[in-house]
Amino acid sequence: MNLLEVKDLKKHFPVKRGIIFSKVTGYVKAVDGLSFSIRKGETLGLVGESGCGKSTVGRLILRLLDPTEGKIFFNDRNILELKTGDMNKLRKEIQVIFQDPYASLNPRMTVGDIIGEPVDIHRMAYGKERISKIKELLNKVGLSPSHINRYPHEFSGGQRQRIGIARALSVNPRFIIADEPVSALDVSIQAQIINLLSDLQKEMELTYLFISHDLSVVKHISNRAGVMYLGKLMEIAPSEELYEYPLHPYTKALLSAIPDPEKYNNRILLEGDVPSPVNIPSGCRFRTRCWLKEEICREKEPDFLEIKKEHYVACHLVEREFFSVL
Repeated sequence: MNLLEVKDLKKHFPVKRGIIFSKVTGYVKAVDGLSFSIRKGETLGLVGESGCGKSTVGRLILRLLDPTEGKIFFNDRNILELKTGDMNKLRKEIQVIFQDPYASLNPRMTVGDIIGEPVDIHRMAYGKERISKIKELLNKVGLSPSHINRYPHEFSGGQRQRIGIARALSVNPRFIIADEPVSALDVSIQAQIINLLSDLQKEMELTYLFISHDLSVVKHISNRAGVMYLGKLMEIAPSEELYEYPLHPYTKALLSAIPDPEKYNNRILLEGDVPSPVNIPSGCRFRTRCWLKEEICREKEPDFLEIKKEHYVACHLVEREFFSVL
């Protein structure tokens, strides 16, 4: 059963120019028609280069931004239609772990107040019960309960991210958006945080949307993985399937960048830069960097089709290869 379902989600930011910035001259198409679902208890990894729109997707689901178009269903309720009061109640079930543990914690608040703030907002516990809950959460994320009165500057990056995780868990959520939660950490610490998230998922029956630019990180935690490029999904499949049998050229290029002595000579170097989201290429938006492009790639945008079971791809060449016998 799907816990979250996103349908044709779009977020276009207007570009304004002029003396008083009143004239709209174009739109930044950060998210441009995204559809996917996440089942209860699974982790969906969302991968792509910087600027592809993956973090914007997380903010749209959290209702930190309002979409231009589309629908977001959480537990069969369209959260975009919820009033402020109902949305505030729903925030207990949807939490976020931010990217930068140095910027996401208030330096003037103690660890106990940081973790306890959501508890206070949602009026979940008071007094001794509140303190007991905070200490239990600190223990759950691998920190000492005695740290409750310390300040963020007294902790390392990995420890700060554990505090951020404890804060997200404080209201007993069902769904957590992890927005590049390990990208600011050392590699050795990354593995510890990923293992912690996996253990917490099993223990608390959590569902994750794990956003990252690093396919090698996503591989270790995701049940399914989706690859974004310029606001759209290029490919989505079960993780093992995606890593062993990538079909889209962009996915193949990303995977070839993962250090692997056996595949070192197979590195695919993409030419040029990612086009501006204000001026997206016609047809397939990846064609300007694709080494396999043909004329149809310029003329028509590829459909996002199920090529194999639960393996969806948006590529004319893959579509032709797989369906040529039909």
